[in-house]
Amino acid sequence: MTNKRLTLMPLLAASMLITACSGSKPQANVKLPQLKKPVAPKVVQIKPKAQIKRIPVVFEKRIPKRAVRVVKRKPPRIARSPYANSFTNKLSNAALERTRSKVRYDGSYLKIAYPGGDVPANIGVCTDVVIRAYRRLGIDLQEQVHRDMSAAFHAYPNPRKWGLSKPDTNIDHRRVYNLRQFFQRRGAALPITHNPRNYKPGDIVSWMVGPDLPHIGIVVNKRSKADPNRLMVVHNISRGPQLEDMLFAFPITGHYRYTPAQMGNIPSGTYVKNTNSTRHRGMSYEQLVQAANLLGTNAKSNKQNPVDQMNTVNSSPTRVNNSLSLANLSNAEIQSLLVK
Repeated sequence: MTNKRLTLMPLLAASMLITACSGSKPQANVKLPQLKKPVAPKVVQIKPKAQIKRIPVVFEKRIPKRAVRVVKRKPPRIARSPYANSFTNKLSNAALERTRSKVRYDGSYLKIAYPGGDVPANIGVCTDVVIRAYRRLGIDLQEQVHRDMSAAFHAYPNPRKWGLSKPDTNIDHRRVYNLRQFFQRRGAALPITHNPRNYKPGDIVSWMVGPDLPHIGIVVNKRSKADPNRLMVVHNISRGPQLEDMLFAFPITGHYRYTPAQMGNIPSGTYVKNTNSTRHRGMSYEQLVQAANLLGTNAKSNKQNPVDQMNTVNSSPTRVNNSLSLANLSNAEIQSLLVK
């Protein structure tokens, strides 16, 4: 052991001497690596608990699923008047009452009383439906029309169409042209549209069936099955007063709403005599019966537009007694007058 130590002693001394010599003199051109400066850690400031705003958590309430039920909505009730006791609604009911009466279509000239005069209850024309409905409410169109015609006879078509020189209480109020002019002069005229909602119960509507075949009826508080927005009409065509869906069956020539608001004093005017005129006859009773038969036979078919149908009829050269031949009419309601 001692021998080994003695052998290593010179080696240790030599290594120590070399180390001391190398450390005394630094080597030239030796660059030492530069150390990076330590980066100070970021200080995170934590707000105190008092300054933290807490947002409440709202949980959604879930409704249990239910079976979806499809409910068919009824169409809006446009037929009924806003007021059950209104004048227009009463007039509609009065027109519906006329459908219970048995009336034979007869427009023969008859002498009747004045005022309050009327032809026998079992006969009548389309204008008598309007006259009797108003009379049911205590309004005498015979007297009102006569008073207005006496004041302004020249404003009515009597001289031009029938060659009359003075009013006639027996027949004036039973003519469609005279009623149209009377309602117009009283400020009862309304716009003519193709919107069924514009026609209310109690409205008076006139149509032109042919070249010179006017017709008139009353809109009532009954809906059409084909279109719930369209109201039905009470009118008379050789079968007595009937309730039918014919508001737009023919071109409309007049739309009126004659209520007590237009029943003031009849305006005054000047009586004018006109003898330069010609008479015009309406349809014969045989033609009216033919019209009623065609109406009952072809009411179910609707292949032709009523306006196109009327153009076809108007272009037909066939005339009977200066009137319309009904042979070409089909699939529409045919209405006409003896007294116009």
